Amino acid sequence: MNFLSHFYFDRHNSNSYCITGTVLPDLVKNANKDWNCYPQKHEELFIGEGKQLELLKGWKRHLKVDQLFHSSVFFQDETQKLKQWLIPFLEGSPVRPSFLAHIGLELMLDHLLVEQRLIDIHHFYHHLSSSKGQQLDLFLSKCNINDLPKFNHFYDNFLSSRYLLSYQKIDNISYALQRICMRLWKDPFDKENLSELTGQLLHYKKDLETNFMSIFDTIEKELN
Repeated sequence: MNFLSHFYFDRHNSNSYCITGTVLPDLVKNANKDWNCYPQKHEELFIGEGKQLELLKGWKRHLKVDQLFHSSVFFQDETQKLKQWLIPFLEGSPVRPSFLAHIGLELMLDHLLVEQRLIDIHHFYHHLSSSKGQQLDLFLSKCNINDLPKFNHFYDNFLSSRYLLSYQKIDNISYALQRICMRLWKDPFDKENLSELTGQLLHYKKDLETNFMSIFDTIEKELN
């Protein structure tokens, strides 16, 4: 799941460190794809440290949510549905339809949460801003992140850009998918074709919005 979908499960949580922990695995990977952190395997490093333990709690919650999501029938069914809409669009493109369907589903879930006002994005960013600083740096140091300035530069940009606000419009989902594909392929698809991609996402959305909350309800029950 993507940032806002992870936040959904802790939307009523008042602890900023825990909330930051729920998206920290993805923040770390976005800052540097070569960084690999496994704090859940070294819990003894965080014993007795309240804010450190909250970050770890959020981190472990992230892993659990992703495990439940990716092993669900919902994920298998919906990626197959979206893949069928994307195959015609990707004809001649190096992008794998299964990859774009996977990422596309996650971004579409974020889009629907925002569109239907089921989360408050400003609240999300407030929590991330509140946890920035010494405690977060210490947690990452214990995870063997050896370039904190690089992470903090990325984190500052993530906070200041507020780019998740753009997920309110579905054409920005198309743009986000293009940017993600550009990290892996030199010419994933032409900018001129983004409107066509948006059209395919809109077709798929008509079906997804009728049942998208089922996966959130299922995961929430598992977490509780």
